[in-house]
Amino acid sequence: MNHRPVGIESWGVYLPDKRHTSEHIANETGIPQKVLETKFGLKAKTVPGPEDHTVFMGAEAAKKALKKANLTPDDIDCIIWAGEVYSEYPMQTYGIKLQKYLGCPTKPWAFDINQRCGSMPVGLLLAKALMQVYPKMKRVLVASGYRNSDLINYKNPRTRFMISLAASGVAMIVKGDTKENEILGIAAVSDARFADDVYVPAGGTVTPISAKAIEEGLNYLDVTDPEGLKGRLDKFSMDSFVRVIDDALEQSDLSRDDIDFLALLHMKKSAFDHVANAIGVNPDTQSVYLDDIGHNGQNDMVISIDRGVKQGIIKGGNIVVFAAAGIGWAWNAGVIRWGKE
Repeated sequence: MNHRPVGIESWGVYLPDKRHTSEHIANETGIPQKVLETKFGLKAKTVPGPEDHTVFMGAEAAKKALKKANLTPDDIDCIIWAGEVYSEYPMQTYGIKLQKYLGCPTKPWAFDINQRCGSMPVGLLLAKALMQVYPKMKRVLVASGYRNSDLINYKNPRTRFMISLAASGVAMIVKGDTKENEILGIAAVSDARFADDVYVPAGGTVTPISAKAIEEGLNYLDVTDPEGLKGRLDKFSMDSFVRVIDDALEQSDLSRDDIDFLALLHMKKSAFDHVANAIGVNPDTQSVYLDDIGHNGQNDMVISIDRGVKQGIIKGGNIVVFAAAGIGWAWNAGVIRWGKE
């Protein structure tokens, strides 16, 4: 069976102007600035300005992607929100909210998905799958906004590994019947043993939000058993990254030797290098490290690809692998054959 080819027609990135520097974070956390920069890989991170709300930032990135491709919102058939649920207001459909930010175009329909920092690869997978099923669907907008920086309490030592959480918006326009920047295999795996390790304690049905909950700081992300999580997750996570990357490559009839660029989410430098080296990629010449903007969740892969193209690291004919992981826990990877057919 011949599958319909789909590719990335355009993309956009929105970064807020405001930053928390390593010096600022050191003062807030008590972690030495040198440790933040060398071990955490964090020289600065983006934080939202007054108007930089979650869906708004995704919409700003989408507008950039549309402009780059000389398209209008009415050229889009479907909108997939692959961004965060911590957003403008609870209980909205954020894809439809983004549709409103784009001027209320009537042609596209919209829905939301979420897998934390793995949402963008899942969004691309669904966009590709929808186009296989619906031949009349020509373009799908996959957009994301992220400002989980708000959910980090710098004073909480249990969430030290998440202090790099930042803010941004990204978008990709997926086009059918093209082999330009063709999306090949995408793989994902999740492990429910880690489902209750990281969450915001208050605001759900178990512990509704209240003045007391806010006073106790239960409206921030927290880790139930930080030492236990680290002991269980570290090696398993690294192995899972390799597993999904190999799976995506196999789906694409490729191998590790074919990889030209790795778009990997931001993590501490030693872990970043470990994943890259494990699949035979040089982290310094075949990837970009986002130590100047921090960890932007599911947006990292798009920002990494954007920088790779602008810096001339990604060229036509290259095989680009993207990989992500999200709390819960899930791991994702995918392959793009960059450039024209």
